[in-house]
Amino acid sequence: MKLQHYLGGLEGIDSEPLNFEKRVFVEPWETRIFGIHVAMMGLSKHLNKALPQYPIESVPTKFKSIWTWADLRKGAEAMNPFDYFRFRYYEKWLGGISGFFVQSGYITQEELDARTVTYLEKTNTSLPRLSEPAIDDQVIDYLHRGDPAIREVNRQPKFNAGQKVLVKDVPTTDHTRLPGYLRNKTGIVDRVYEGAYAYLCSTGADGLGEPMYVYSIKFDPKDIWGEMAETNSWVYADLFEVYVEAA
Repeated sequence: MKLQHYLGGLEGIDSEPLNFEKRVFVEPWETRIFGIHVAMMGLSKHLNKALPQYPIESVPTKFKSIWTWADLRKGAEAMNPFDYFRFRYYEKWLGGISGFFVQSGYITQEELDARTVTYLEKTNTSLPRLSEPAIDDQVIDYLHRGDPAIREVNRQPKFNAGQKVLVKDVPTTDHTRLPGYLRNKTGIVDRVYEGAYAYLCSTGADGLGEPMYVYSIKFDPKDIWGEMAETNSWVYADLFEVYVEAA
């Protein structure tokens, strides 16, 4: 959630009227890039440690990497902010996934560019059609069961409902789940969610990775936006424990 990825509380970003597109997919190719992303998640190497466990090692796939929603978000957040605002939703997906395959050595940039030219010049060129039942079964199994995030930890939550807490201003490198407009703001713990939650990947200096408790925290809008805030309202945010400290 870097600047270009999470705009809550910022003004003057848009120079043109916003287009609230209600269609899930605008172009046919967007369904394919969505399917590629889902297949990558269903074949991700980290699933051999997930609950319930998946037999990833026995699936005959050449995909040997870890891929989660967080990796997709990191790709989008790494974009130049001007490009981020210029491209549509699934265009960001396409750029992030393509960059990942190049960086991971599955394809070279030259091979990708050549394939792109081929399809641009001959738009009726048939797409590759390959089928491996074991891979298909694994992806379908993943869609049914998912990747449960709740884990067990041998400790109690640090904070209780009703407790006043301060949101930290943690360093951000590749990725963060802390909205920028809540940093250094004070709120009240409204709810402590049951169980500890493991995030999809380690975020380094940001502090996410290991299982931890998550809190629903209530903020007075005036503490965030001053006199411009709406009256008789509250702002609620679900935050990982590493992001807050006792006020």
